[in-house]
Amino acid sequence: MFVALLAALALFAVPNLALNNGLARTPPMGWLSWERFRCDIDCTNDPDNCISEKLYMDMADRMSADGYVDVGYSYVNIDDCWAAKMRDFNTGKLVADPDRFPSGIAALADYVHKKGLKLGIYGDYGTYTCGGYPGSLGYLELDAQTFADWGVDSLKLDGCNANLDDYPYGYPNMSLALNATGRPIMYACSWPAYWESSGRLNQTDFARIAQYCNYWRNYDDINDNWDSVADIIEWWGNNQELISVHSGPGGFNDPDMILCGDFALSIYECRAQFALWSIWSAPLLMSVDLRNMDPAAKAVVTNKAVIAIDQDALGKQGLRVDTFGCDSNGHNCAQQVWAKPLANGDIAVVLYNRENYGMPAKITAKWEKIGAPAGTKWVVVDLFGGQTLGGFTDSFTDSVNTHEAKIYRLTPAKSDKPVSKRRFGHKH
Repeated sequence: MFVALLAALALFAVPNLALNNGLARTPPMGWLSWERFRCDIDCTNDPDNCISEKLYMDMADRMSADGYVDVGYSYVNIDDCWAAKMRDFNTGKLVADPDRFPSGIAALADYVHKKGLKLGIYGDYGTYTCGGYPGSLGYLELDAQTFADWGVDSLKLDGCNANLDDYPYGYPNMSLALNATGRPIMYACSWPAYWESSGRLNQTDFARIAQYCNYWRNYDDINDNWDSVADIIEWWGNNQELISVHSGPGGFNDPDMILCGDFALSIYECRAQFALWSIWSAPLLMSVDLRNMDPAAKAVVTNKAVIAIDQDALGKQGLRVDTFGCDSNGHNCAQQVWAKPLANGDIAVVLYNRENYGMPAKITAKWEKIGAPAGTKWVVVDLFGGQTLGGFTDSFTDSVNTHEAKIYRLTPAKSDKPVSKRRFGHKH
């Protein structure tokens, strides 16, 4: 779908009303177990990969020792299948599986904190989690206080086994319960993803979600294959007018986990995912075995220049502003241009080639589309390549491989005045 400049600027101009708990002023960065390790609970036959305290300690070790903390990754996030199948009979509290988490979650949190990291945990708003473990329905306040007492720093609340009509009340109630504990706990909601899958995306109250959640999933679960990544990218572009409005400091749209370093993506596809997630101001939550990280993939996810685009203080969600080679419905466009205004007046641009065959494509970013004043000169830096391409006026063009995205930072040339922030809807 083509996005006119004025429409894009109008989107950039709308402020979000984010949850005011002091967290997620920029998108959270960290590691999450689900996509890579799923619900593997067979610690007898697979002790290195099962959902256990050892797995999370190993990942905390690697994040601390291998430079991930140095570039901004801070959360080690537990996902489903960590709990015992029954709550404590006397107190009603959640209990970690005693065989796989013999030290308990509080001890694991302490271990992670000593590594300079934060611990996230998983829950579910319904009666049971997606994996069949105890949910929080009827126990919201108790579970929130339990997580706080354990020293947990983040909660991902899933939505299995619940009435979708209850989400607009239940998810805010957990937010209030978390805040009532007095411990800062980042809150990730799954409410819009379930409404989207049931055909209710246009009924979703994103203003209310942003008021109570720090980040929220909007679409289908990501899987370790290119089709899954490309599908999320296409959905993001087709629905950007709806989902981008309330995304910003304090609350962000979440397209799901980063797969770089897993099994399926090529290095070009890895760069495409990381570039687009970064221009969206999306959470950067790796789901990969950090003990066996491919060096090329690690170079992508630790690229400080690209991370700086994601972590930019303005926190705007980048938009698809130009497309080429689309189908008859204006979708599935072979080449795309995405743009995002940055806090210092620079502009981030992604050139994305989703074509499945053929030679690399030459893609042009035009000033009239990305929000740069006509006739001005901008210095263009390729952030993955680490190269300055030169100064350009009115447009620049680069060659992009199939299934690749390149990301650039555009800075006004010294001979030109910086772009007025008013062009992006910000008051002086």
